[in-house]
Amino acid sequence: MTWFRKLLPPAAAAPAPAPQPGASRPEPDGDDPATLRSGLAQLNRFINQNSGKLPGEAVVTARRVTDVLREVIDTSEIRPLDIYAVISVQGILQDYLPTTLRSFLALDDTQLTVARPSGRTPVQSLQEQLEALLDAATSVLTAAQAQDADALLSQGSFLRTKFSGSDLDL
Repeated sequence: MTWFRKLLPPAAAAPAPAPQPGASRPEPDGDDPATLRSGLAQLNRFINQNSGKLPGEAVVTARRVTDVLREVIDTSEIRPLDIYAVISVQGILQDYLPTTLRSFLALDDTQLTVARPSGRTPVQSLQEQLEALLDAATSVLTAAQAQDADALLSQGSFLRTKFSGSDLDL
């Protein structure tokens, strides 16, 4: 079959797109734990760099979200992450949390404590959104830990069946 390859011209590698001015590094799109941890470290740096511009409570809550995400990623040391956990972690890590923070940081400082039509200030809305992300991350962690516990129970059942004497033994 190698003679078919000789007829085809070698594929030219597509050049990498040039970074846009002022844009940060592209977000990781891999689902392996190392890539997720790298994205998490990048997000923590972003939060830390902007801690002077964000309300203190928001910084604490955002870091709590990243701490929970780290715990979810760390469950991969026991068993591979479930696809739903990966999708959830990637969504929070690459989109929801950074978008929430960037949207707040883009506001004019004079508008941060002015109540909006909803009755909440942007500071209150930010905290509410961060707490919703924390709840979502905690739910993912609980599900990942439950999967590990279920796997442990299944393994225990298997071992009991495999190595315990059967009622059929004579």
